[in-house]
Amino acid sequence: MDIRELFDHSGFFQGVGAHSKELLAGICMEAAAAKKEVLFHEGDQGHALYLLASGAVRLYKTTRDGREVVIKVIRPGEIFGEVVLFEKDRYPVGAVALTASRFYRLPKPQFLRLLDNVDFRNDFIGMLMKKQRYLAERISFLTTNDVEARFFLFLREQYGERETILPALSKKDMAGAIGTTPETYSRLLARLADEGRIAIEGKTIRLQKGFWRKRDAGH
Repeated sequence: MDIRELFDHSGFFQGVGAHSKELLAGICMEAAAAKKEVLFHEGDQGHALYLLASGAVRLYKTTRDGREVVIKVIRPGEIFGEVVLFEKDRYPVGAVALTASRFYRLPKPQFLRLLDNVDFRNDFIGMLMKKQRYLAERISFLTTNDVEARFFLFLREQYGERETILPALSKKDMAGAIGTTPETYSRLLARLADEGRIAIEGKTIRLQKGFWRKRDAGH
């Protein structure tokens, strides 16, 4: 889909005025990244914010002992890197494409000029508030739900209520996306398979027939 269709299909841009969308579309620069390609490194000079059109992007932070901690898996329709607009002039995290991805780069100087427009500024503040609410809900989700609940919610958010799923992400990235370790994630899959709720066939995850209906009914 083109940039205007992306705005219309993205929950993040709901409520944003048509004129503001046109202004945004006017500065968007389309680009693509291959699987595992780095969009920017932690500490790089922040020249732009990004809007993901398709694929998946992992935001990560490196610990002092060299481990990568997954901060978030970006889905189509979400912006990222916007922190360089106001708080920092360097990216506080790294970003790498988990799958072949397409995105739009919004150069920082042009975006800042758009903020001179009162209507656009108000719409953008609304977008940021929506993202802050999402992050607050995400923190609550990670702290109040066990790893099994996080796993099934992630599947529903990413793939809908399918019963056959072929994740594009590696086990390591799936684990990071639900806030756990690869070892715990592997044990979870093994337990769910033993219980007959899922079946693992290579990289494919097959859910029990009628799984989502039964889950919503509390069975």
